[in-house]
Amino acid sequence: KAETNFQKMKRFEAMNNGVTLVDPSTVFFSFDTELGKDTVVEPNIIFGPGVRIGNNVRIRSFSYLEGCLVKRNAVVGPFARIRPETILDEDVKVGNFVEIKKSKLHKNVKANHLSYIGDASIGEQTNVGAGTIFCNYDGTSKNTIKVGENSFIGSNTSLVAPLEIGDGAVIAAGSTITDDVPKDS
Repeated sequence: KAETNFQKMKRFEAMNNGVTLVDPSTVFFSFDTELGKDTVVEPNIIFGPGVRIGNNVRIRSFSYLEGCLVKRNAVVGPFARIRPETILDEDVKVGNFVEIKKSKLHKNVKANHLSYIGDASIGEQTNVGAGTIFCNYDGTSKNTIKVGENSFIGSNTSLVAPLEIGDGAVIAAGSTITDDVPKDS
């Protein structure tokens, strides 16, 4: 009963503060969820602890978010998983079946389909193609990947950390990258 009452209260509070809940009964909040004005939350969303959402964000159906910051005008989902220590900057698009952990996607980054991004920083205006995997674990420890601005990561690419991709680089579809890629390559 307490949980049911808490969820009803959080849903009412969100809608009262300018958030659109398309199907309120299917959205579940944590005690500390923060949602900005003019945000739209589609059905079947779970907000775990530590989620802060900016203004004018769209959270699409069947997404799970925890411990993250999503800035204004971003779009998340459907079927996205955003894990702790993730920052999605303004105008970022994270799409279908994309999982992100402990990463920052800078302004206007797009990762629209079927990708895993972990322990990474992705520069502004970069596109991450479908099926891209950030291979951040070597069996012993986590390693980081830095992708520069205005880069293009082709579909079905594996980026093996530690790694740095320079600004303006283009990675061909189906590549496995194990060495740093210079700027404009």
